[in-house]
Amino acid sequence: MRTVLLLFTLIAFDRCFAQDEGYKTPPAAITELLLAKPTPAVSFNDKGTWMLLMERNSYPSVEELAQPELKIAGQRINPNNFAPSRQNFINNFTLKDIQAGKEYPVAGLPANMLAGNVSWSPGEKKIAFTNTSNKSVDLYVIDLATRKASKVNKQPLNLILGEDFVWMDDNTLLYKSTLQPATAAPVRSLMPAGPAIQENLGKVAPSRTYQDLIKSPYDEKLFAFYTTAQLVKNVNGVESKIGRPAIYTSFRLSPDKKFLLTRNIRKPFSYLVTAYGFNSTVSITDLSGKVVKVVAEVPSSELSPSGYDNVLNAPRGFEWRDDVAATIVWCVPLDSGIYKSKTDFHDAVYALSAPFTGEPALLFKTGWRYSGITWGNEKFALVGERLRSKQNTRFSRYDPSTGQLETLLERNATDAYGNPGIPVTVKNQFGRQVIKLIDNNTRLLMNNQVGSSPSGDLPFIAKFDLATKKNEIIWRCQEGMFEMVTDVPDVDKLVLITRRESQKEMPNYFLRNLVLRIADRPLTNFANPYPSLEGISKQKIAYKRADGIDLTGDLYLPKNYDAKKDGPLPVLMWAYPREFNSAADAAQVRGSKEKFTMVSYGGPVFWVTQGYAVLDNTEMPIVSTSTDKKPNDNFIEQLKMNAEAAINKLVEMGVGDKDRVAIGGHSYGAFMTANLLAHTNLFKAGIARSGAYNRSLTPFGFQNEDRTYWQAPDLYSAMSPFSYADKIKTPLLLIHGEMDDNPGTFPIQSERLFNAVKGHGGTVRFVSLPYEAHGYRGKENLLHMLYEQNAWLEKYVKNAGKNATGGSNKKAF
Repeated sequence: MRTVLLLFTLIAFDRCFAQDEGYKTPPAAITELLLAKPTPAVSFNDKGTWMLLMERNSYPSVEELAQPELKIAGQRINPNNFAPSRQNFINNFTLKDIQAGKEYPVAGLPANMLAGNVSWSPGEKKIAFTNTSNKSVDLYVIDLATRKASKVNKQPLNLILGEDFVWMDDNTLLYKSTLQPATAAPVRSLMPAGPAIQENLGKVAPSRTYQDLIKSPYDEKLFAFYTTAQLVKNVNGVESKIGRPAIYTSFRLSPDKKFLLTRNIRKPFSYLVTAYGFNSTVSITDLSGKVVKVVAEVPSSELSPSGYDNVLNAPRGFEWRDDVAATIVWCVPLDSGIYKSKTDFHDAVYALSAPFTGEPALLFKTGWRYSGITWGNEKFALVGERLRSKQNTRFSRYDPSTGQLETLLERNATDAYGNPGIPVTVKNQFGRQVIKLIDNNTRLLMNNQVGSSPSGDLPFIAKFDLATKKNEIIWRCQEGMFEMVTDVPDVDKLVLITRRESQKEMPNYFLRNLVLRIADRPLTNFANPYPSLEGISKQKIAYKRADGIDLTGDLYLPKNYDAKKDGPLPVLMWAYPREFNSAADAAQVRGSKEKFTMVSYGGPVFWVTQGYAVLDNTEMPIVSTSTDKKPNDNFIEQLKMNAEAAINKLVEMGVGDKDRVAIGGHSYGAFMTANLLAHTNLFKAGIARSGAYNRSLTPFGFQNEDRTYWQAPDLYSAMSPFSYADKIKTPLLLIHGEMDDNPGTFPIQSERLFNAVKGHGGTVRFVSLPYEAHGYRGKENLLHMLYEQNAWLEKYVKNAGKNATGGSNKKAF
């Protein structure tokens, strides 16, 4: 009898706890799509005469992800080479002379190249890039005249924190170099110096749920060792030091190239926020490193108040003014950082010019939160303001010669139709990008690369009239395709470089001339990397939810599918909720059915090859229902309406089987998925990747919710699917990267939800992907993730309702 009991105990244990099953792969069609070679990325010089084609690496192996990694102060560092540990690299360069139409290989590239941080020189005669190896990061320069790359540094670079490198002129580069070899890193003592202690002496200091923070005095030593660097000037391969070693979070060259604006971290280091929130000193130095002016001592962001329109009560937004030789600009809150303070103005913007000995000059004050300035010339700049809590944004014309500030445009940031685009910029005499005014300084040339409209996304180029404050569209993508402007080589002659695609045409680049209206000239001829998807259908479907809000989604149907002949299909819906204060904005059409189907590891399109109807970008708006309510006040009810409307539409079209529908999402989409399974019976299965499910673990706000747990405990509980784990009976697949680095989505979120659902007898599976962060990269992990998702869908969705003999009561496509 004891043997029988032991046998049953072992069986139960095996069913409840995960086992090492080894890596598996999905069906061949899915594997082929994932591993298709990506098309090259491209970069054009400002004149549009040269194009750099950059061939990218495929997914790294999990073994590569398993290389040493130091997680500290919010950074993930490769301790062997003083560089970020998780990067995407380029493995080959090709140059193309656009006028001649000829392509040239680049000689002298390093063997087994892992390139990044590509940057054209000011005169566009050279291109610099970093190359990362197991032991160091080096700097290479491609000479366009010889089409040859050469290593220019002597001491390895330090790429941890701040800029990687900065061009000064065509022969001079600035960068940070390492001080010691990695082997000199501090060694952890078995006997600690003492306990790690944190305290707060009565100051209000809320902080987000950051990961990878400093936790001990030893961590402090490691952080200082890996981030302390020497600033270097390199002239044609000859290096000279600039100042003393420091922990730089930024170093920015003045337009006249005579000064540096630096920001250096100073002790004590924080145990609550990431490196960019540490105490810091903002200074102006000359090119020898001598401090000319200490601009500000900025305290730790630990002291930042909660609330999205609140800011640290300290100077912020330090930058060089791009249209003059050497003037710094920054802003200071006028409300002690608390936006609800009763005051007419909330931020003041100041400037200080070389030689930086005088008092700062007040430029202007803003009624909302200052969000930055784009410079033009001595009489024009564009000032941005925003209110994140109300989703409002404002742009104003600023005249530096008079100090006048005039509002040009004010809109809801979620109003996609009302987006005028962004001003086109050109290089000025200092080589800085500034706004180009046209038509006798009366208009701006605006580029909108999305161009949302009731007919879908149709990018456009427009002229914004500064007097009437209206946009006149002078070119717009034709319906039936998707084409956006990526570069404007000549503003006056309206010479454009566009990226054009359609459902059947792979994205490629073209040269356009709106003035001469000559035939478009193709610049690339990239082939379709996904021939197996040819013949699938894609359409943007529109429907209404119960309260009348219009919704859309991108529907993919299998090759040769006929609804009348083949019947309704199993469905996979994929979504990510968004918050809106305006129902009209929520109802706007977003996206384009004309875009070529590009495959991403995280998307759902793979399953159209397996006989599913796939509804991607299923809109899940969460809308404020009145002026005294916030969107999340009825989050669950709106999720239900969104999901019901989508399912009803697919059933009405005859393409979706309402009894075989799955829902899935990543991050906030995973949070959505778990909530839908907890509160509805609409789905046969759910897939939730790298989500947060217990909102008490993100107590100082999440997503666009700025109320804290203590201000709205009932809301936090109601929105947490963990609170309703006993109600989750629909099969739920949880996937999480074991090294998730995203604030809030700690792996424990999935671990605890799994245990809660399991503890209440639910059907749940938890897959932890080794070495993966919030976004996944390892080839074996990605293939296994797709295997898990496919197996879950096959078992619980496609084959749901099969009878005991194995037959199906529905026709399988």
